[in-house]
Amino acid sequence: MRDSFLRTTLTALERGELNLDEACRRLSGWPHERLSFATIDHRREERTGLPEVVYCEGKRPIEAAAIAERIWRRSGRLLATRTGLDHAAAITAAIPCAVHNPVARTVAAGRPDVPTGGRVLVITAGTSDRPVAEEAIETLRMFGRPVETVVDVGVAGIDRILERAERIAAAAAVVVVAGMDGALASVVGGMASGPVIAVPTSVGYGASFEGLAALLTMLNSCAPGVVVVNIDNGFGAGVAAARATAGDRAAAGEDLERAVRSLDA
Repeated sequence: MRDSFLRTTLTALERGELNLDEACRRLSGWPHERLSFATIDHRREERTGLPEVVYCEGKRPIEAAAIAERIWRRSGRLLATRTGLDHAAAITAAIPCAVHNPVARTVAAGRPDVPTGGRVLVITAGTSDRPVAEEAIETLRMFGRPVETVVDVGVAGIDRILERAERIAAAAAVVVVAGMDGALASVVGGMASGPVIAVPTSVGYGASFEGLAALLTMLNSCAPGVVVVNIDNGFGAGVAAARATAGDRAAAGEDLERAVRSLDA
């Protein structure tokens, strides 16, 4: 059970620090807390390993901050995505320890101090793909995964990615973020030993159709083991990679990484 609010309430009741009526009052909003504009799912962390994430686009800053503050108070962790400057200001005012990443458009608080699970390598084809990659990185860090990055290694200069072959092979999972033709995912898919999560981005000229061209290329990859998330969905890719590298599922990648290091020695 990961819900710290539930644990502390029941522990206080057991110790006699709360009476039954007060405990019932506290738990009346568990597992779902209803606001006039939202219903917060406080059991999300128990089911998925991460508390409900606040998607800020379309929400007023005051609404996003209210949801974020309640999630933080109950779980001690928070990730808000697609935050505009007004969202970020409202959330960090409500949660002073929260950190705004303006490139990723995220606000995060309470990430684990010690990394666990397998190492994830996040690769971008170009510098313009960085915001989506940063969203994936922030998500992975909230799960406590060790993350490394390789940036601006698209297929227009294929030697750049070939130079990273050993790092790609040793990673427990790889997230590939690419726009335009999206071809980098197929190249990496032919080099990786672990799962490859491909993220098409809306970067590109007119015929890229705001990421549709990259999406179709990735879906039609000839490299086995490549799975694809939606256009610009760095968050979804981060969650998928975190789940793929949790616990025993990361063991194969860690064994391979040790083998590669022994060859270098």
